[in-house]
Amino acid sequence: MTFTLSSNDITDGGVLPDAQVHAGGNTSPHLGWSGAPKGTRSYAVTCFDPDAPTGSGFWHWTVANIPADVTELASGASSRGMPAGSVQGRTDFGETGYGGAAPPPGHGPHRYIFTVFAVDTEKLDVTPDNSGAVFGFNLHFHTLAKASITATYENTGQG
Repeated sequence: MTFTLSSNDITDGGVLPDAQVHAGGNTSPHLGWSGAPKGTRSYAVTCFDPDAPTGSGFWHWTVANIPADVTELASGASSRGMPAGSVQGRTDFGETGYGGAAPPPGHGPHRYIFTVFAVDTEKLDVTPDNSGAVFGFNLHFHTLAKASITATYENTGQG
């Protein structure tokens, strides 16, 4: 069985809808996954922009410790209620929870990579104060499988 990620809100290879843009709805997207490998004890979700002009990309969302019996996050879950026990980390906006796309005007299209990780432990050692780098470090040692959807968004400075 193959580990897969899907969404009712975003399309792999498509343009990120305004609802997932920081200056738009700033709403975390629906995400659903299936085909987790044997030994999965929890899940983690990230959203990362590798095209941000920072030298290290930009973390828009980090979530860990999603219980193994959860295979879907509803649209807006970041602000409306995450599964019990899950931990949302600090984005590069400096806040906890989902932070939508916000590339600099005229910088060109940016990729937003939404990834779900099948994790071999119930709890990663992360807190809401931790950065994406800390979440990534912990995931490096505990990931059994991962699946991603990539969408783009460009701030043309118009409008």
